[in-house]
Amino acid sequence: MAKITVSSVIDAPVEKVWARIRDFNGLPSWHPRMVESHIEDGKDAGTIGCVRNFQLASGARIREKLLDFSDDNFRVSYSILETPQPLTNHKATLQLRKVTDGDRTYAEWTASFDAPLEEADKLAEGMGANVFQGGFNALKSHFAGQG
Repeated sequence: MAKITVSSVIDAPVEKVWARIRDFNGLPSWHPRMVESHIEDGKDAGTIGCVRNFQLASGARIREKLLDFSDDNFRVSYSILETPQPLTNHKATLQLRKVTDGDRTYAEWTASFDAPLEEADKLAEGMGANVFQGGFNALKSHFAGQG
């Protein structure tokens, strides 16, 4: 099983960062690699078990299922159901925590998945750099200069 963890500190209060990312269907509003998203079967984006179907800037489509969601803990967990990448048994969690020193946010995005041995490191590296760190960089840019 491959595992990846990426963390960052965002110069904004945790409540503001969470407000920006909490919508499970809202990836295109804050992540530069996501261009379109919808929740299947007319379900609410906050309903455990709902499926988001989104398109990447590359044109690829991915389907992900919401596994856990907590406004109290600033946490969302999901699994990939369909992706063009050769991975299975995927589970990811995006967790925000309050940094009291400077009223900032500690963000951590983790994932585990199964993949062919020769592909696993490359997939984890790409997921960490392009999806996780790419998202954190977009959040940092968004909140730069805001109080």
